[in-house]
Amino acid sequence: MKKLILFCFVLTILSNLCDAQKLKHIFALGDSAFMLDGKPLQLISGEMHCTRIPRAYWRQRMKMAKAMGLNTIGTYVFWNAQEPEEGKFDFTGNNDIAEFVRIAKEEGLWVVLRPSPYACAEWEFGGYPYWLLKDKDLKVRSKDPKFLKYYRDYIMQLGKQLSPLLITNGGNILMVQIENEYGSYSNDKEYLDINRKIFREGGFTGLLFTCDGPSQMPAGYLPGYLPAVNGLDNPKEVKTLINKYHEGKGPYYIAEWYPGWFDSWGNPHQGSNADEDAKKLDEVLSAGISINLYMFHGGTTRGFMNGANMGKNEPYLPQTSSYDYDAPLDESGNPTAKFYKFRAVIEKHLPAGVHLPAIPAKSKTIAIPNIKLVNKAALFANLGSPVIADKPLCFEDLGQGYGFVLYRTTLKNAASGLLKIKQMRDYATVYLNGKRISVLDRRLKQDSLQLSGEKGATLDILVENNGRINYGSYLTDNRQGITEKVTLNDQELAGWKMYKFPFSSTAGLKFSVNKESKELQPALYKGTFNLNTVGDTYLDLHSFGKGFVFLNGHNLGKYWNIGPQQTLYIPASWLKKGLNEIVVFDELKDGHKQIATLDHPILNQLNK
Repeated sequence: MKKLILFCFVLTILSNLCDAQKLKHIFALGDSAFMLDGKPLQLISGEMHCTRIPRAYWRQRMKMAKAMGLNTIGTYVFWNAQEPEEGKFDFTGNNDIAEFVRIAKEEGLWVVLRPSPYACAEWEFGGYPYWLLKDKDLKVRSKDPKFLKYYRDYIMQLGKQLSPLLITNGGNILMVQIENEYGSYSNDKEYLDINRKIFREGGFTGLLFTCDGPSQMPAGYLPGYLPAVNGLDNPKEVKTLINKYHEGKGPYYIAEWYPGWFDSWGNPHQGSNADEDAKKLDEVLSAGISINLYMFHGGTTRGFMNGANMGKNEPYLPQTSSYDYDAPLDESGNPTAKFYKFRAVIEKHLPAGVHLPAIPAKSKTIAIPNIKLVNKAALFANLGSPVIADKPLCFEDLGQGYGFVLYRTTLKNAASGLLKIKQMRDYATVYLNGKRISVLDRRLKQDSLQLSGEKGATLDILVENNGRINYGSYLTDNRQGITEKVTLNDQELAGWKMYKFPFSSTAGLKFSVNKESKELQPALYKGTFNLNTVGDTYLDLHSFGKGFVFLNGHNLGKYWNIGPQQTLYIPASWLKKGLNEIVVFDELKDGHKQIATLDHPILNQLNK
């Protein structure tokens, strides 16, 4: 009998736990505040992106968020990560956004979801998949039926993953953003309403909202839905602005507040003043305004997913792989001075008797000296089968999104004069008979060089996608590679062989003993090393030129000796006790024999 009573008691506890997990809350808009189950809720949120943080560290980063005093996580979802190729969806590994949200719930955090097909976020093409550009007539971010069809398909798949996690279904997603800073791009309210309808069809019930900069809000808000503001932190101005576009009332939500900024290659490392930021945060919280820190933790833009900025009067500027952002939590997830100052501010606004949890311990760091690079794979010795065409084809026409394409032709006649690559995107090294003769950089508006070629000479142009534009009017002009033509003395060159190097992995490359070549040519360098213990570390790339790195199959991101970033963050979870493998690609320098790591990052060193 006692066993039966105990069994029933356990069943009751388990049933109550299940009911608690299924408990539905009511989240609504009050006149001046968000309302959770009829009581005011001030969102103190911080932005993090699951794709920029190793999956093994998602929970630790969220514990850090709780320790600083955050009650909510804001997060983008990147379409090109979830659907890398048309119709091929990936919600696994670091793309498992649903698990990211579930862990947040387990850690007692709400989520503000920003799954708009356009994200910006210094992410390649603003989050749009490259394959949308295969059809040069398709117009992203518009009422183009072809675009809307792909957009709808994506949201339907995303809804299957995330709609069960909405607060209306017992989950922790409080509200969902439609589009993103649309007022910076256009002002079509019908297009915005189509966004709304697609989200509803995808199962995104509950509260929807828009966000825009102050001057962009008239064009970017959708009447009847909460307009949040980005980049404004004067409490009076925030309330006045939102009142103007939301029927004279709140709630008041700063969807992006910037206690830091991102870096671009060749420009100084960015940051902000921690004391001034803490003062602003205190003012906003004292005014009862909800806020999302962009970023609380930036992490790293891995692989080839960095975006780029460009304006009418601004050069093309690709962004670094480090997304440290001078945020309260640094690139490796450790608290900075801002973290402690913001924590102190938030503690002032806690209810009486409520205390913040202890701050988790910092991550262990290690330094690995002298990793020997004993094998080498010269790029020109690993060409494979080419695509042959009379005119050069851009990446998209070749069915390739990222990485490099080698364009090769033979000069039919001897010629000396101006070689011009019309609309070259974005970075090229040029070779004549295997000898490098020039480097062309879109940042510097370089697209031509003086050439002296003999009849029958081989001309090679290795073109890199340095990051598609993620913001502004040039967003729709994002095809990569040689997008128009190559001329020599105004005569178009024809008869091209194109060798594709997407570098989704290093499989299939032929390595041999690492020997220096006679000509300066691009190559991959491979080495192995053993570890008895693992820890976070930073790959030191001071002596290298420009390229990317694979570690144990993970693409760590890009490096470029112009800076300001001179190291690549290696998370301990990607290292192994025992044997590890590293592969470094360098398109500018040769003769590498070894590489090492440091126990700290270098993100602020520019070189000419």
